[in-house]
Amino acid sequence: MARPTNGRAAAGAIPRHVAIIMDGNGRWARARHLPRGAGHRAGVKSVRAVVEESIRQGIEVLTLFAFSSENWRRPQSEVDFLMQLFLTALRSEVRKLKEQGGRLRVIGDLAAFPERLRQEIAQAEATTAANDKLILQIAANYGGRWDLTEAARRLAREVAAGRLDPNAIEEASLVPQLATGGLPDPDLFIRTGGEQRLSNFLLWQSAYAELYFTDLKWPDFGAAAFADAIADFGRRHRRFGQTSEQLAGGGDTASEGSGPESPHDPDRI
Repeated sequence: MARPTNGRAAAGAIPRHVAIIMDGNGRWARARHLPRGAGHRAGVKSVRAVVEESIRQGIEVLTLFAFSSENWRRPQSEVDFLMQLFLTALRSEVRKLKEQGGRLRVIGDLAAFPERLRQEIAQAEATTAANDKLILQIAANYGGRWDLTEAARRLAREVAAGRLDPNAIEEASLVPQLATGGLPDPDLFIRTGGEQRLSNFLLWQSAYAELYFTDLKWPDFGAAAFADAIADFGRRHRRFGQTSEQLAGGGDTASEGSGPESPHDPDRI
């Protein structure tokens, strides 16, 4: 995919895949003496801004953690509100995403969602399927441990059917079975809201991701803040187990103790 040569956040590298935990909606609303729902609504505007900036920067994949498998534990009234907001956002935002050249993918255990919401998701994915400027991947009822468990089950079924030798299973066997199969792993992992943990999000896929934490609540995280995160990424040195001298001089990358091989193409990031 071609990348813009002007208007980038910084002169450094642009991540191919950015993953974001959109945290802080409730606290943003509470600080303004508003109901939690107001924070979630305000967060939709940040989604729009970050999607637009991703397209402008030439990012290939943007994955947003919209609803975790643990979020079902929240008050039922808030869960119901989030389901309705998701449905409303699908109807209002997909048309614009299609016009921008974005493609929607939703990953997670969708069976737990109401039938009407599942139908809207399928329709939105089909509507944008031919676009290639940005893959907007929404993680809904998703958990990293669930993802790994499902991948293991798929491999186990192949073994049980006699189509796969268990001794032949390696890392590369698992990757296509993950919910994100076929996409590059995240290069940049952002969490807003001041917390500094992964919260069961893309656990396998984020093994080599650069982590970026900000105190900004999600409704305050707009295009400028996102560009700052991309610029910070561009200033980092990604070694993937190699030394700085190896990367600078193109030396032997197979030296003893160099660690696991990078799943990325270093020339792309």
